[in-house]
Amino acid sequence: MIIKYIELSDFRNYEDIHIDFSDRTNIFFGDNAQGKTNILEAVFLTGTTKSHKGSHDADIIRFGKEYGVIRALFEKSGVEYKIGIQLRKEKRKAISLNGSPVKKASDILGIANVVLFSPEDLSIIKSGPEKRRRFIDMTLCQIDKDYLFSLSSYNKIVNQRNKLLKSYDKRNDISDTLDIWDDQLIDYGKRIIERRSVFLNDLERSVNEIHKSISGSNDDLVIDYKKNVNEDDYKEKIRARRDRDIIYKNTSTGPHRDDVEFRINGIDVKKYGSQGQQRTVALALKMSEVNIIKDTVGDPPILLLDDVLSELDLKRQQYLLENLGNIQTLITCTGLDEFVNNRFEINKCFKVTNGNIEEVKDE
Repeated sequence: MIIKYIELSDFRNYEDIHIDFSDRTNIFFGDNAQGKTNILEAVFLTGTTKSHKGSHDADIIRFGKEYGVIRALFEKSGVEYKIGIQLRKEKRKAISLNGSPVKKASDILGIANVVLFSPEDLSIIKSGPEKRRRFIDMTLCQIDKDYLFSLSSYNKIVNQRNKLLKSYDKRNDISDTLDIWDDQLIDYGKRIIERRSVFLNDLERSVNEIHKSISGSNDDLVIDYKKNVNEDDYKEKIRARRDRDIIYKNTSTGPHRDDVEFRINGIDVKKYGSQGQQRTVALALKMSEVNIIKDTVGDPPILLLDDVLSELDLKRQQYLLENLGNIQTLITCTGLDEFVNNRFEINKCFKVTNGNIEEVKDE
């Protein structure tokens, strides 16, 4: 999987640019707040239809404009895919694939596989559970259409159920209606739990091996899936908490409340691990995400590294750079010292200055 080029019009601080990428290593360097991360955001958005920052479409469009456009050409297993996204302030984004409109954004998920690693991801271990659920969901939605459908359906039902709970004081038939929503919620919820269980078992094997390589130790890293509810008592638990849900007007039971715990030799890394241990686990998670996507779809994903090298010590920098292999990588940084010092091969280098991009070529 590679991205050949991207075109941006009125996207963030870019008025109109075209970038041709190398199929190996691409470096974007420059001072902070010049637009380097915006390039990675655009690539991530074409692969996932969402901003990794959680930004709304209206906030991504260039200031003072009504529309923003992204066009990108990908190649996967020898087949080209042209993805176009029009961001609109007052409407949902419009998406096209090879020139034809796409009805649902989810229809293009899995075409362009991307993995983004940013400084925020280094805190995935010590952050709240929503960060860890997002990591699981973003990976699975790229490689498993059934999971994507189940998760999308489940989230819609949770929202509908919460709206119903908020109207409890105005309706007398809420219990019968809740029974109907609960049956659907349980059905899709069980599918999500089962798929997450399989994924986390696979992830543990990969993470453990990578973690040992980075840390240089034989410490065992265990991933513990902290289910909010088990499949076999789902119905009983959601019914038992119905009164609580009516009082607080939200759904308290289900995989949207799941969490994951990481333990090294039995010690909870979130609570008792050092910052170095937490960052090593985070790096191992991201590298494992790359491996799982590669093994599942038969093609390595595009790796996006957003100023992450400056947040890693030399040992972890070297591990990351030495294990990129044949993966197409887009890297942002403020300077090139890390790459020069590590004698790292740069295939294309771009200087970013206030929304302008200039390719820097060797003399």
